[in-house]
Amino acid sequence: MTAMRFSRLTERIAGEGAAAWDIHNRALARKAAGEDITVLSVGDPDFATPAPIVESAVASLRGGATHYPDVQGKQDLREAIAARYRAHGVNATPDQLIVMAGAQCGLYATAQCLLDPDDEVIVPEPSYVTYEAVLRSTGARMVHIPLRGDDDFRLDVADIEAAITPRTRAIMLNSPHNPTGQLIDAKSWAAIAALCHRHDLWLISDEVYAELVFEGEHICAASLPVMADRTVVIDSLSKSHAMTGWRLGWVLGPQKLIDHMANLALCMLYGCPEFIQDAARDALSQDLPERELMRETYRARRDAVCAALANCSAIDVITPAAGMFLMIDVRATGLSSQTFADRLLDDEGVSVLSGEAFGPSAAGFVRLSLTVDEERLRTASQRLARCAEAAREDAAALSTAE
Repeated sequence: MTAMRFSRLTERIAGEGAAAWDIHNRALARKAAGEDITVLSVGDPDFATPAPIVESAVASLRGGATHYPDVQGKQDLREAIAARYRAHGVNATPDQLIVMAGAQCGLYATAQCLLDPDDEVIVPEPSYVTYEAVLRSTGARMVHIPLRGDDDFRLDVADIEAAITPRTRAIMLNSPHNPTGQLIDAKSWAAIAALCHRHDLWLISDEVYAELVFEGEHICAASLPVMADRTVVIDSLSKSHAMTGWRLGWVLGPQKLIDHMANLALCMLYGCPEFIQDAARDALSQDLPERELMRETYRARRDAVCAALANCSAIDVITPAAGMFLMIDVRATGLSSQTFADRLLDDEGVSVLSGEAFGPSAAGFVRLSLTVDEERLRTASQRLARCAEAAREDAAALSTAE
């Protein structure tokens, strides 16, 4: 029988990014089978969505919000999002916003409306695993620049400048950064803005971890002077309000771009459910103490992991300034990051993601998520240290035998 053909798009959206989740899925399967597995391989908050947000959605449903929504997003929600930006010095209006089914959807729609085949987009790596598939879906090419582990994965703007070619269409950044938790500082942002003007580039900024900053300052790309006509900011409530399953995000950009994205949404999504938008509006409009509690809990968890691993000479921890992850250098074990992650799951029942899933510059590192309670994180960290010490001893014994 002749095999039916699929579009070439299916090849562009597959690859290493999709395969990165194999170890996570394996951990979930073992946990579902009843094994004691600590899953630290995904950024899904373990907090419940604050009760007032849930009640808002319930009230909206009971009030009849079950019909087709405004494709661009409800006016009152876009007003609430714009007010949030204005409170942080960004001159945003509802017409510059479109509501999407999460930041991932917003990123995909942004790429579809900005990029053409053979365009180049400069992306620091390690980078979030879906970026490559999103950009390749348009026929564009992702051009990596390295974030070096030996420099705590800090961005060097000179690397961006060196990667610019006549085909470069955009620079895509993520600050606070996933997977490293690092922030881009004001001096670097100013230099990036200058590059965008000099080379007529778009600046795409993924800012979903903006409210989970422990040290330093988050700078919204849309606040950069004279950049409003070439800056696109993608954000959501997933991390800040523990709403990953609600699938509610947005894109802030020039009004003409938002008009194009509304056309795309018309033929792709036809809008986000109205009751979810009502809950999102209230989430942004209310002073919810749970938000500060979540941020401080992530900070305490980060500190607990760093303390638990401080005396393990087989690994080195890069302390993140923000976010819900940290990177652990396992090169001293003599194992690749993927092999170490597999051994950690097999021997100790702890799942982390291999740094190589995020790009070659993270080879030798693993990403650990701060998404279980502090005591369980301490235990998982002790297991990780034990695994690392055993691997290093095995490597030393092998070297001696040879």
